[in-house]
Amino acid sequence: MYLATTGRRDTPVRPRSGGAGRRVPGTVLALGTVSLVTDISSEMVTAVLPLYLVLGLGLSPLQFGFLDGLFNGVAAVVRLLGGYAADRGRGHKRVAGLGYALSALSRLGLLLAGGATAGIAAALATDRVGKGIRTAPRDALITLSSPPEALGRSFGVHRAMDTTGALLGPLAAFALLWATADAYDAVFVVSFCVGLLGVLLLVLYVPGQQPDPPVRPDPPVRPTPPVRPAPRGRKPFEALRDPAFRRILAAASLLGAATIGDAFVYLLLQDRLDLPVSWFPLLPLGAAACYLLLAIPAGRVADRVGRRLPFLYGHLALLGVYATLLAPVGGPALLLLVPVLVLLGVFYATTDGVLMALAGPVLPTDGRAGGLAVLQTGQALARLLAAAGFGAAWTLWGPGPALWAALSALLAALAGGWALLPRDPSGTPAPGQPQAQIPERRTA
Repeated sequence: MYLATTGRRDTPVRPRSGGAGRRVPGTVLALGTVSLVTDISSEMVTAVLPLYLVLGLGLSPLQFGFLDGLFNGVAAVVRLLGGYAADRGRGHKRVAGLGYALSALSRLGLLLAGGATAGIAAALATDRVGKGIRTAPRDALITLSSPPEALGRSFGVHRAMDTTGALLGPLAAFALLWATADAYDAVFVVSFCVGLLGVLLLVLYVPGQQPDPPVRPDPPVRPTPPVRPAPRGRKPFEALRDPAFRRILAAASLLGAATIGDAFVYLLLQDRLDLPVSWFPLLPLGAAACYLLLAIPAGRVADRVGRRLPFLYGHLALLGVYATLLAPVGGPALLLLVPVLVLLGVFYATTDGVLMALAGPVLPTDGRAGGLAVLQTGQALARLLAAAGFGAAWTLWGPGPALWAALSALLAALAGGWALLPRDPSGTPAPGQPQAQIPERRTA
């Protein structure tokens, strides 16, 4: 049977614009703080890892790229296990905590590995597994602790705090290297300590179990059999039975298959502008800063107008990135650099958290982490295929023809996404319309 998670209203009530009158739930702020601290820890290592492995230990770029790509693929698959484990007995906090702890311990692994390739590979694998395990339970906690009509803003706040850590991490790493005369061990030790702080914050401030939203039942007209609680621990792929979720997954995967990845965007900028090598690590900071500024406003807009259109328009911004890189721009480098980084930040601000807010209300509460894990895994694997395909096209045809192929693929994917995405599956009303009830699927 179907029960409304938002409760029954006897008369239609005009919703507040994007949840403007609501406070951000404390669980979201706590998770945002944990993500901020953890991202400082992880990005400290990410910023220096290529230099450490390639320049410090002598690995070839091909070896580093193979390790990084392999473990990113493993992390995408591990999300499924994390989502399923979190749904069993509603262990979202425990599973997320395990993921954060594994990532923190991986910094210590890098320190203890020395120059041993096997030890480094094990530490990198531990970090990617930890990240894969924690992502779906964390996002499920956000959806379960937020009202459905304000999910966009909740994810926007979380992603803004997460991105703040991503900005501070590289700065902290380079400051440590400057102060310690390129002592990578110091970076690993500080990163480990900061990562443990993130785990401690999760244990102390994130509640372990989210209660079901209160339900005000209708007065019974006739006796009805009692409703048995839904069994906990749904199978990971059970979400695929829902037609709306299948369409969201198909659209996200199709658009992901036309997303070439940030690293290629930065390499194309380097190729077009002939930037000094020392500037290359700073390019992600420009896009991240734009993402930080726009994440919360984008979430509020998505709550107000529905999440389908912002998600699609965000991919139009990515199309603008491709078109700008292909345009014959002359003059100062900033004429190309600034639009590309701004559009890339817009893309992430309007798609990352918005996609989770779009899919969350479609999924049952006892299978939400598993469903979000399926969605995240499908999108991640599609992006891995896109990156591999673009790399092959660049090698065979050159950067220009490869980028034209990516632009054409994204145009086709946008048309497919427009047709596939269900209209307002989250129940978010259009402006000025009464709030709809959000059905929650239960088993009778």
